[in-house]
Amino acid sequence: MEIATVADTPDPTSRQAGAPCCLVLPRGSLEQESAEAMGRDLELLAHPARLRLLSILTQNPEPVCVCDLAALLPVKQPTVSHHLRILRDAGLITSERRGLWTYYSVRAEAAGSLGERIRRGLEHLVPTAPEPSTTRG
Repeated sequence: MEIATVADTPDPTSRQAGAPCCLVLPRGSLEQESAEAMGRDLELLAHPARLRLLSILTQNPEPVCVCDLAALLPVKQPTVSHHLRILRDAGLITSERRGLWTYYSVRAEAAGSLGERIRRGLEHLVPTAPEPSTTRG
């Protein structure tokens, strides 16, 4: 990671009010727009019920009935439906009516894309380990 040097920062006595005085922002840090997008992605997954629903749907090759999903989670059916709606609105799952019941399945491409975006975003948050020294003493 390349880091800006003190020479890259403006003279603190000539800075505008509200401008940073001493912060040296590493090049390649997470930009505001990327941070907001990542926050939305993480918020989407920030509930155990949604994580469990995605896990169950991902592991089933066939669509799963909402009645079965409700039986597998420790929450009431309206809460399951609420979380399914959030996942469906985000484009991670699809639904189809079959008589009285709704069946859900994961959209593998969308879930994979979400995982990749989160992985790339986390690279900006997890410090990299320094290279081990190759000198012997």
